[in-house]
Amino acid sequence: MPRVGLTRDRVTDEAAIMADEVGLDNLTLAALAERLGVRQPSLYKHIDSLAGLRRSVGCQAKREVGDVLARAAVGRSGPEAIRAMSHAYREWAVEHPARYQAANAVPAPGDVEDEALSMAVVQIIADVLKSYELEGDDSVDAIRAFRSVLHGFIAFETTGSFRWSADIDRSFARLVDGFILALAHWGELSETPTTPAVRTDRKRS
Repeated sequence: MPRVGLTRDRVTDEAAIMADEVGLDNLTLAALAERLGVRQPSLYKHIDSLAGLRRSVGCQAKREVGDVLARAAVGRSGPEAIRAMSHAYREWAVEHPARYQAANAVPAPGDVEDEALSMAVVQIIADVLKSYELEGDDSVDAIRAFRSVLHGFIAFETTGSFRWSADIDRSFARLVDGFILALAHWGELSETPTTPAVRTDRKRS
């Protein structure tokens, strides 16, 4: 019999908390079972494997990211919304490093739920960028750039790669403002392509 009160959601919640403490790669079923006060076989009533547990943590993390972005953007538009989303996203990611890692995992082929959660996050960003009246590939490029700007900075920050004395918060604020400035001229940039030729034998991402 599973421990009273032990559910799939509780297992996932505790796994997410534990992962943030020890690292997603160090999350194990044995350690989680000990943390929950149950024998490891009891976990299999709620999850099917360690991979399944990490997938559940990832799905929960994507829901959290969506909520963070949506709350930050509500009642705002344009630069104000972008700044609010950026700072809220970074704050959440720094506070929950393992969940952030899990939220960026690519859904497995055919995983409809995970794919929908991933797309919901992207859609929130797309909706905010609509105020810039970007269409087609211009819109896709802007969404990719925004996600890359945030992810790149956060990845360096959470791995301790920023060693110089300049204030990290100021650097982040200037990065976001630089992206906002670029957005104001996004259409102009697309008119003067500078992308080098891509090798035809390389896989497209």
